[in-house]
Amino acid sequence: MFDGSGPMPDGEEVEVWVPPLIPVADVAGVIGRLPKLRLVQAVSAGVEPYRGHIPDGVVLCNARGVHDAGTAEWAVGAMIAVLREFPEFAAAQREGRWAYHPTGALADSTVLIVGYGSIGAALERRLAGFEVDVVRVARTAREAEGPGGLPVRVHGQDELPELLPHADVVVLLAPATRDTAGMVDAAFLARMRDGAVLVNAARGSLVDTEALLAEVGRGRLRAALDVTDPEPLPPGHPLWEAPGVLITPHIGGSTPASQRRLLRLVREQMRRYVSGEPLLNVISGNY
Repeated sequence: MFDGSGPMPDGEEVEVWVPPLIPVADVAGVIGRLPKLRLVQAVSAGVEPYRGHIPDGVVLCNARGVHDAGTAEWAVGAMIAVLREFPEFAAAQREGRWAYHPTGALADSTVLIVGYGSIGAALERRLAGFEVDVVRVARTAREAEGPGGLPVRVHGQDELPELLPHADVVVLLAPATRDTAGMVDAAFLARMRDGAVLVNAARGSLVDTEALLAEVGRGRLRAALDVTDPEPLPPGHPLWEAPGVLITPHIGGSTPASQRRLLRLVREQMRRYVSGEPLLNVISGNY
């Protein structure tokens, strides 16, 4: 795994590049120094840093499935933390203040998953015991296999305007593409019901930060963000002090379980590459 810093180790002979989790600053420059490159195996589900730099004859694969458990766990924990107001109670604890008051709850709520892929399915499995209604959205409408192997309906993205007003929690899991950039804009947020929670476990580029600040600033919406725009979020940015916003530094998939699954994926991918078998998670067209 080469992180783009320091001298390239035997770059003339490299056929497979496994980039680090945090993308290198000069992807095109690294790839340009690998004349025999045949495979880029990303370690994340998102591959937006690499798609525009892959030469003809080079295969790009993502790490679909590797971070499902960690990201789904983060999403469940984040929505519970915001609904039960854990950050506010933690602040009161630091002050030694007994700040009793009722809170919201996940039970009896509707959770809208925007970007229903493998992580969305993992999230739904983990929500099965919380007595919620799950609504699924993907780029296009389809039928999918839900918990227990039963078929479930996945709505198309064009149905979002009708679905948003009925959701108590909206979870973003869609990939970062030209179609999803800024999709959570002022109009999207305005359709969310009063008191709803936006949970972004996807990419910061999906959300119009200024529009979100306007909504949380007047207390109409709350948010849990593992990703932001910009990222890393600089000191002094208004998101840090925005009311009702929980921020974590893009750690959803950064878990020991993800590391173990990544190693298994890379080993299997290398075995397939050497033996000439079909590779896993090949990216082609939209993803």
